[in-house]
Amino acid sequence: MKKRILVLGAGFGGLELSTTLSEALGDDIEVTVIDKSDHFVFGFSKLDVMFGHTTSDAVRLPYKKFAKPGVRLLQERITAVDPGAKRVTTDRGTHEADFLVVALGADYDFDATPGMAEATEFYTVAGAVNLGRILPTFTRGRVLIAVCGAPYKCPPAPSEAALMMHDYLTRRGIRDACEITLILPLETPVPPSPETSKALLAAFAERNITFVADKEVRSVDTRRRIVTIDDGREFPYDLFLGVPAHRAPKLLEESGMTVDGYVPANPRTLETRFPDVYAIGDCARQGTPKAGNFAEGAARAVAATLIARLRNQEVPATHKGTGTCYIEFGAGRIGRVDVDFFSDPEGPTATYHEPSVALRADKELFGSSRRARWFGL
Repeated sequence: MKKRILVLGAGFGGLELSTTLSEALGDDIEVTVIDKSDHFVFGFSKLDVMFGHTTSDAVRLPYKKFAKPGVRLLQERITAVDPGAKRVTTDRGTHEADFLVVALGADYDFDATPGMAEATEFYTVAGAVNLGRILPTFTRGRVLIAVCGAPYKCPPAPSEAALMMHDYLTRRGIRDACEITLILPLETPVPPSPETSKALLAAFAERNITFVADKEVRSVDTRRRIVTIDDGREFPYDLFLGVPAHRAPKLLEESGMTVDGYVPANPRTLETRFPDVYAIGDCARQGTPKAGNFAEGAARAVAATLIARLRNQEVPATHKGTGTCYIEFGAGRIGRVDVDFFSDPEGPTATYHEPSVALRADKELFGSSRRARWFGL
């Protein structure tokens, strides 16, 4: 009888995991992937949507294009998870498995920050589209980019938004009439890489972008247009680009899987406290940042484990904790940072690559290779 593997979520982690399993085992297994959406979007695409470089329709990759031997992808809404029984209930029925992999990503907790539900944000496609409509009408004043708490997806993204905002306002000839302030709940823009952080801080200074470190948004008053941060200071704004607080989906909390908002997983094996249940990506506390490339690395590790187990081979502890982030520095230049979280017991190590126009081709290849691998596009 074929072993059944149930994958919850079709983001970076779920897509890479199911693709790797299919490549290795094909029709010898039954892999079921469940996601409530009918499409996938690269997170970095939202900045391009917001600044008018592309459209929301263009960045949606339809799941109907995802076709792999031994894998079926179902568009269903998950309503309950029983990790002990490896049983999942959806709006269409019940699914049971021999192995369960939770890759549901992180949800945005708008209610965690008073006023955030009514505020403008750029971390959802709808939010990016909305700001894309607002930006052409903005002619002068204070731009405030601020994060409501850590951890959050793609830690460099707010810094990218600030630098891209500078370019956008400059192209329109209104930069001198505007102020840009960036508030992060981190001591530096990219804590694992002092060199990358130093480069970003220099870019902020060169462009007269105010950086407020190690602070998070406590409330947003959209009527008065004031953001209050955790030390009580108030920041007036004319244009707000918010990043809402994050948390694992509530149904995982209801299932008893979460601790302090996320699913704890063994950083090396991605195992949870439930036998044959793994957690990867943004919903998990897996020892790496919440970013797509790190979710992919975790997915490949779990795939290697499952393949070995199904072949009755020795199971490797394969999660390397490595990943790459591309960073928009403005003026068409892209920087890159490669981070290794596990090799050095003293802490993360990172290699920084100076921003260049040439690295844009690397970033584009990152996206196109995954479009081809997962969707055949």
